[in-house]
Amino acid sequence: MDLNLKGKKALVMGSSTGIGKAIAESLVNEGAEVYLCSRTEEKLQACQKEIGAAGYEVCDLTKPNASSVLIENLVSKVGPIDILVTNTGGPQKANFLEVSDEQWNTDFQSLWMSPVEAIKAVIPHMKENNYGRILMVTSIAALEPLEGLTTSNGLRAGLSGLAKSISNEFSANGITINLLLPGYTNTDRLKALNLSDEKVKAMVPAGRLGKPEELADLATFLSSEKGAYITGQSIAIDGGVTRSH
Repeated sequence: MDLNLKGKKALVMGSSTGIGKAIAESLVNEGAEVYLCSRTEEKLQACQKEIGAAGYEVCDLTKPNASSVLIENLVSKVGPIDILVTNTGGPQKANFLEVSDEQWNTDFQSLWMSPVEAIKAVIPHMKENNYGRILMVTSIAALEPLEGLTTSNGLRAGLSGLAKSISNEFSANGITINLLLPGYTNTDRLKALNLSDEKVKAMVPAGRLGKPEELADLATFLSSEKGAYITGQSIAIDGGVTRSH
């Protein structure tokens, strides 16, 4: 299936490893001109070489206005961005009374403000071109809270309401905005937990961890013209973990 993404410019945030890297690679494979972003230049250089991305920008998404500056710098170099994928790492685990004000502020910037700032910066260019695809990678915590992930549970849940609001506002401009909610996915972060096969089967009805490329290929489809009528949706890629949505 030709998704007609050749020549489309895409920025994938948090893309030197894991799910972000898989999305970037999937877009590259469909002919998109893909730019990477993360905090570590060494990892970005390696990732660019491995998957054939067009370039990269070093950016710490926990810093205020970092994503706005990222968009402005990239647009000044390569022109308007057609596809924006927001993606940030998971926050520290803590129950409510254990979460410090510092962690709330850091996670608010990373999980909430960094996508808000990026979207605000990119939409005017998308409106001019009457085409835009915005994907926010969050977590199944946006639908059902996960134990001990207080800040993630609270902040990510709000992004679905934000996506609904923004998608209604800009759908007539050819812009779609959707959320991708990964479940237990086989990334380095999850590997560190050393989950046994028995534990995975107990947690996931599908009986296995998700593959990053399974989410990535959905992201690529939604980034194409064939996904033009899908907007404002929160889509779980979780092997059946979320049962009430």
